[in-house]
Parts: sequence; structure tokens; C-alpha cells
Amino acid sequence: METIRVNTDRREQLVDITAEVRGSVESSGVTSGVCVLWSMHTTAGLTVNESADPDVATDIEDWLAEAAPEGGGYRHREGNADSHIKTSLTGPGLTLIVEDGRLQLGTWQGVFLCEFDGPRTRDVGIQVLESA
Repeated sequence: METIRVNTDRREQLVDITAEVRGSVESSGVTSGVCVLWSMHTTAGLTVNESADPDVATDIEDWLAEAAPEGGGYRHREGNADSHIKTSLTGPGLTLIVEDGRLQLGTWQGVFLCEFDGPRTRDVGIQVLESA
């Protein structure tokens, strides 16, 4: 397993990590299989979405902030219950296809770390597995 570190600079932020994930897949030597990504945090998720237009990431951030607002009267007393909810909505992990030694994404797709309780330094585990 490889771990990549992602520094965020806002409380809520989608950070495009596609280049780092592609690099990990290419350096693995795996030609056909899957790439498993896992956020090592309960307040940061992962998602695949459009990376060509940054407004898409902003729209997702805005929608999630409205769906689970900060300070929304939650029972969790640390003040970041909304962050845990948003992580549950996006999910902490992804499984992506590897073929011909490359990550297989659609034309406009990118891989994002979803920060919900930043700014922080986040770790994402990457494991690239060869097909049998």
C-alpha cells in the first residue's frame, strides 16, 4: 500500500488528486486490475466527478454544506458532526479500474479528496491489485 498526503486549505474543499493516483497506478507495474483508495479519516471522503469545470466541485461543496450545515444542532459535541455526515454521504473509499497499466476514467472524470473538517493534512491509502 502507498499513502499520499493531501494538504487542504479550507474547512470544506474538494481537492483533485487524480494526478497522484495516476502516478501511483503507473508506478505499481500492474497492467490489469483495480486501484483501491481509502481515506484514513472520518471527516474526509473520496469521490469521482467532473474535473474539467471547477464549478462542479464548488456546487458539490455548496450542496453538501446546505444538506448538512455546520452547527446544525447535532448531538456530537466536537462541533464537526456535519463533517461526519458528509463523509458518510460521499464515502471513504473508491475502487477504480486499471487497464493497460493506466487508471481508467471517463474524459471529464477526476478523483477528489473531499475535505469536510479542514484545513488539515489528509492521508489516502492506495493499493493497486493485479487481476488473476
